[in-house]
Amino acid sequence: MKYDFTTIMDRKGKDARAYDDIGKRPGFAPEPPKDGFDLIPMWLADMNFPTLHTITDAMIDRINERHFGYFALRKEYFDAIINWHEVRNGVTGLKPEHIGYENSVLGGLLTALSVFCSKGDNVLLHSPTYVGFTKHLKNSGYNLVLSPLRLDEKNIWRMDFDDMEKKIVDNKIHAVVFCSPHNPCGRVWERWELEQAMEIFKKYNVMVISDEIWSDIITVGYKHIPLQSISEDAKMRTVALYAPSKTFSLAGLVGSYHIIYNKTLKERIEKESSLSHYNCVNMLSMYSLIGAYTPEGQEWTDELCEVLTTNINYACDYIQNHFDGVEVSRPEGTYMLFVDCTKWCEAHNKTIDWIQEAGWNVGVAWQDGRSFHGPCHIRLNLALPFSRVKEAFDRMDKYVFNA
Repeated sequence: MKYDFTTIMDRKGKDARAYDDIGKRPGFAPEPPKDGFDLIPMWLADMNFPTLHTITDAMIDRINERHFGYFALRKEYFDAIINWHEVRNGVTGLKPEHIGYENSVLGGLLTALSVFCSKGDNVLLHSPTYVGFTKHLKNSGYNLVLSPLRLDEKNIWRMDFDDMEKKIVDNKIHAVVFCSPHNPCGRVWERWELEQAMEIFKKYNVMVISDEIWSDIITVGYKHIPLQSISEDAKMRTVALYAPSKTFSLAGLVGSYHIIYNKTLKERIEKESSLSHYNCVNMLSMYSLIGAYTPEGQEWTDELCEVLTTNINYACDYIQNHFDGVEVSRPEGTYMLFVDCTKWCEAHNKTIDWIQEAGWNVGVAWQDGRSFHGPCHIRLNLALPFSRVKEAFDRMDKYVFNA
């Protein structure tokens, strides 16, 4: 490969929460390993690969200008986003006036909800559910109504359209938070699924906030379909949220953006967003996106998806062949596994707490799936060099599931 996905980076003590939060945040971060085991960070959703050089080059060039006063978003920022979506997702007709900066996807989500809903309103989400949705919506005064995703006969997570429709009606729901690709299940939704969901939302005039932050991280053989591309109604009903942060592991720089085609809706959301005066782009965040959304960034992302596909295939095959009673649906997007340990725990008279701790003890720093509404689940980050993935599964085999 042209780019480096094999170097094992030393991130400890260098501002990386994936390492430095270990043992410091009970109930959120893993505990440190026992003596003799190094840490393999498999919990927080950031990557353990070196950043693409065009990103750091763009920031360094700007830093060397040596002035950092008030500024506006550059034309190159909007051009980069427009070109990125055209190349990767076949999007045409996207213009600068459809794009707006957001400090984070979650911040953009809450701004949109404040336009769509009143405090105390019910909001539809699918479960399992990203923990950020759960925490931030509850803290902001919204009630979560969960429609469970269900595994079909091919072990693929599917939406339950009848359940979605019933809950929209019964709970007088006017807004849905949609996740595409889905976190933590890793589904890359097919067009017919998106069409059927949007027909339900149109029928009951439900506004849609679509978190598509994972849309670039798609395994080989699958294709992301932007929700706004499904129909003209979907285009005008949906606030789509994106960021380079998952694709290029730039969360520490802060910065995402929305795409809103509905002019009236965009004006209302931008007014709401402006009220705190804090939703302003950081200069280096702007330059990091300009450096990321380049032809080199396209090439790097394609290689990344190949690397992650290899890691995911290895992990899922290993679980199937070596860990009796442990179940996983092979993700089609993202770099996270959502692993169901229910049958293993029943067969071995163990708990998910025991599994978690057994992994942590030997440096497998995985994450409790219960905060994602997985009752006996582990969430597992595979965005590491393949050698680290192999080592992690060797330890799981020897010290956890076949100990």
